[in-house]
Amino acid sequence: MTDPDVFVRARTLIDAVHALDPELDQDAPAELRYADRVEDWLIRLHPDADPLLRLAARCQHLERWAVPRASFPQDRAGYLRWRTSLYHRQADRARALLIEAGVSVEAADQARAWIAKTDLRGNSGSQALEDAACLVFLEFELADFAAGKAHDEAYSEAKWLDIIRKTWRKMSSAAQTAALTIPLAEPLRALVVKAVSTPG
Repeated sequence: MTDPDVFVRARTLIDAVHALDPELDQDAPAELRYADRVEDWLIRLHPDADPLLRLAARCQHLERWAVPRASFPQDRAGYLRWRTSLYHRQADRARALLIEAGVSVEAADQARAWIAKTDLRGNSGSQALEDAACLVFLEFELADFAAGKAHDEAYSEAKWLDIIRKTWRKMSSAAQTAALTIPLAEPLRALVVKAVSTPG
């Protein structure tokens, strides 16, 4: 995608949808803030990222707020079904917005595959988006998540190590290297170091 006007139109449409998120993060719609963070990490890892990939990065949580976690069973299987449904819903919605903005069907289909996390290890675009999303989780979400589970006995050190290792395994080696530069507070930093330096 080389037309800068199409890029601006697509970004405007995508961000208008993000702006509808009723949840706020630092006085801005939470999903708009999230989109900024994912795109920022994408650019840090891939300074020459294609404009289409940058738009796809902004669609990682497109209208996620419209499908609450509570709408699926509160077990592991329910979580996986919820997450997979979001991948496809977000991807389909993003494709429609991109085409509306003037992106070709072929390019919109490519973005859809990235957002849906199709062939994660074999598709460099999908991997780039996954890397950016994992880095956002580690930098901006892990601490709040841990604070929310501070008094939950189910979240033992072993469970935290498992969560971090699962995130780590989804990332490329370049993203893993970048993750180690994130200034996490203790004891989270110690947990990350332990998770990635010991087998599990």
